[in-house]
Amino acid sequence: MKPDYRFYGIDDDFRNPYARDRDRIIHSGSFRKLEYKTQVFLNQEGDFFRTRLTHSIEVSQIARSITSHLGLSESLAEAIALAHDLGHTPFGHIGGDTLDECLREDGHSNGFDHNFQSFRVVSRLEKRYNGFDGLNLTFATLEGILKHSYPYKKSFLPSYIDEQFHLETHPSIEAMVVDRADEIAYITHDIDDGVNSGLIRFEDLRESALIVEILQKVKNEGIKEEEDEMFRYRFVSHLINHLVYSLIEYSKDKIDNAQIYAASLDSKSELPIGFESKLETEIKKLKKLLFAKLYQHKDIMTKMFAGKQAIKGLYSGLMEEPKMLPKFYYKQLETKEKHRVIADYIASMSDRYALSFYNEMYGRV
Repeated sequence: MKPDYRFYGIDDDFRNPYARDRDRIIHSGSFRKLEYKTQVFLNQEGDFFRTRLTHSIEVSQIARSITSHLGLSESLAEAIALAHDLGHTPFGHIGGDTLDECLREDGHSNGFDHNFQSFRVVSRLEKRYNGFDGLNLTFATLEGILKHSYPYKKSFLPSYIDEQFHLETHPSIEAMVVDRADEIAYITHDIDDGVNSGLIRFEDLRESALIVEILQKVKNEGIKEEEDEMFRYRFVSHLINHLVYSLIEYSKDKIDNAQIYAASLDSKSELPIGFESKLETEIKKLKKLLFAKLYQHKDIMTKMFAGKQAIKGLYSGLMEEPKMLPKFYYKQLETKEKHRVIADYIASMSDRYALSFYNEMYGRV
C-alpha cells in the first residue's frame, strides 16, 4: 500500500521540491563525472587536490550554512550549488574557453558558456524520463543555475530563455548566496591546494591584508607554519569562517527573511548578499594575487596548455569524422546541429577520458 504523504503536508513525495531537485542532480551522470574534472590541478596530479565534484560539495556546504542563518531555503541553495558546475568542460576554465574559441572560429557565434551549459545539462541533455528531456527540476532551481553568476543577460542566449527567466532581473536570493559561496570556496581551497602543491607559499600572499589577518589567527593558536598540514587546515577553517560570518553580518539586515524570490530586483539594484566595501576590495586584491602567483604559474600553465590542445584536437577530429561519436551522440545528428552535438560530447568528458580519447584519435601512447 502506498503511504499517504499528505499526512506530512507533501503530495506524493516525502521531500520538498528543492530537496527532490537536489536528489535528481546528485544521481545524474553529469554530477558523477565532476569527480574527474579539473578545478585547478588536473585530476592525475594526486588524490588530495580538489576536483569539480569536491568543489561543488564545498560550495553547497557553505551555501547551506549561510542560507540557514539568513532564514532562506537551504534545499534550494543546495540544489543550485550542486548543479552550478555541471556544464564545465574538462581542464577547467581553459577547456571551456578553448571550446568556445573552436566554435566561434568555425562560424558559430553562440560559442560555449559553462553556465548555460549547466542549464542545458539539467533541462535537456540528461535523460532520466521516457516522455521528456532533462531532470524535471523546479523553476527556481533552473533559474538559479542559469542566473547564479552575473551578468545573466548574454547575447547568445535563445529568446525563449529571456522570455521565461527574465534576464533583466536578479534570481532568487539563494542563487546570490551560491554565487558568493562559490567565491569563498574556490579562494580558500585554491590557496590550500596551491600551498600543498608547493607552487605558492603563504609568504607569497602577504601582500593581502586579509591573508595576514588570517595567518595571525592561526599563529595565535600556537601552531607554527612549519606544521604544514595542521597549519593549512586551520588557515582554511579561519578564512572560511571569517568570510562566511562577514557575509552574514553584512547581509542579514538587507533581506526580508520571508522573501524567497528576488524577481522584483532589477539588474541595477544593489544586491542584498555581499560584503562590506573594505572586505570586497580585499577579496578582489586577493583574487588578483592568486591569478598572478598560482593560476599563471608555469606548472599550471603547462598542464592547461596540454588540455587546450586536447580540446582543439578533439573538436577538429570529431568535426572531420563524426562517426567517432558514441551511438548516443551520433544518433542526435539526425535532429541537431553537428557542432553543438560535438561540443556537448566534449563538455561531458572527464579530464582523463578526454586525454585518452585524444591520444587514441591521433595514435599517441
